[in-house]
Amino acid sequence: MLQMKNLSKVYRTEMIETHALRGFDIHVRDGEFVAVTGPSGSGKTTFLNIAGLLEEFTEGTFLLDGTDVSGLNDNQRSRLRNEKIGFVFQGFNLIPDLNLFDNVDVPLRYRGFNAADRRRRIEQALEQVGLASRMKHYPAELSGGQQQRVAIARALAGDPKLLLADEPTGNLDSQMARGVLELIEEINARGTTIIMVTHDPELAARAQRNVHIVDGQVTDLLAEPVLRATEHAAQRAALDSANAG
Repeated sequence: MLQMKNLSKVYRTEMIETHALRGFDIHVRDGEFVAVTGPSGSGKTTFLNIAGLLEEFTEGTFLLDGTDVSGLNDNQRSRLRNEKIGFVFQGFNLIPDLNLFDNVDVPLRYRGFNAADRRRRIEQALEQVGLASRMKHYPAELSGGQQQRVAIARALAGDPKLLLADEPTGNLDSQMARGVLELIEEINARGTTIIMVTHDPELAARAQRNVHIVDGQVTDLLAEPVLRATEHAAQRAALDSANAG
């Protein structure tokens, strides 16, 4: 799904060069759930922005779902991002004056889906996150955990192959965070590749694999325990069986 090789990102001003990423290598397989950890200022957000095609890199190679993004112009990058990637941020980023239905609708309108297709996608996404009965409510009428579920629905409505989550539970209490993470795990079990940046070691332990970044470089790749891998495979098999039924 995502492969970066010897990637670098340099921010330059007249006085100084800042190397946010250097010699950065990572390979995320289709369907994986990867947690990205590391201290503040280590390059996690820069990596996520580049992975989401929100920011360009300085040197190296980046393949997204088999496409080399280095030669793409702005329009091509935008099209690829809209077709392949969904985003979930710590701050929810919901529009307070729009109800849940219309909040999920906003990115679909930019992609040019017709009204019937948009409605189907919105209702399906809100159903998936357990908020179909509240689609006419406004963000202020929801708890923080519910608002984050709406943000996830907004990302899912576009049917992304890759979901990028930046501290998705950072503004939530432990109970709400647990519910949101369980939802993310369920989405992954249905086949969506997920990369989640987090400072919480307990949340990182729930992922299949941990990638640790220090000073703009990947320092270690921790494979998930065999038991966790077995549980994940069983979960996918159960969902496949239910869908087949």
